[in-house]
Amino acid sequence: MAKPSYFYGIHAIEALLNQRPMDALSLFVQQGREKDAHIAQIIDTASAHGTSIQYSQKDKLSQLCASPQHQGVVLHARPLGFTDERCLDALIAHEQCLFLVLDQITDAHNFGACLRTAVAMGVDAVIIPKHHAASLTPTVAKVSVGAAELMPIVSVTNLARTLGQLKQAGVFVYGTALDDAAAPISTVDMRGKTALVMGSEGEGMRRLTMECCDALVYIPMSGNAQGNLQSLNVSVATGMALYEINRQRQPN
Repeated sequence: MAKPSYFYGIHAIEALLNQRPMDALSLFVQQGREKDAHIAQIIDTASAHGTSIQYSQKDKLSQLCASPQHQGVVLHARPLGFTDERCLDALIAHEQCLFLVLDQITDAHNFGACLRTAVAMGVDAVIIPKHHAASLTPTVAKVSVGAAELMPIVSVTNLARTLGQLKQAGVFVYGTALDDAAAPISTVDMRGKTALVMGSEGEGMRRLTMECCDALVYIPMSGNAQGNLQSLNVSVATGMALYEINRQRQPN
């Protein structure tokens, strides 16, 4: 089992305490911040579940979590684990299930930002490959502002096989790519069972992953950047693509 980690940031800690309070071990609070409304609520929640509370200087908290961006609270807790792949079976049953597939996104900040957007846009689960992908670190938890705790994140050994299984179950797999065969995302009907695949910023989707896609789409842009998906940060591109899918699914 992985060693406990130091989580930081108000929203990340709130989500952890609300979703899996038994994994919380010790809460460290910056001296003088205990009367802040959000932090006071965190202290109350942690205390209610028997988590020890310690008060420390700001620099001490920065040392614990290796970041000055702790917002006055650091939580020593067991790390979040990936969800078992079998959870996908139940989710696929939904008529408008939506999966976000991140192919080799290794940057923790991009990963966390993608998770934050995924929760906001109604994604049912995020799927990543077991290798060459960011882990569920405290940095990911902080950047996702707690979203990592709110949705299944599935790590699979063979991404191509998983995409094949989704397709067999009636999920249409769209890949984002700069390709002559790609269509503008706004022209494609994504209201049914959908999986959206986003590739890494540098390389995009791997060849085998692309071959598993039913269709390719891109985000049209204006000016010199038109059609150039790589001119966007992957988390920004993910947000734009998911927004379009969510827009299509809204009632008229």
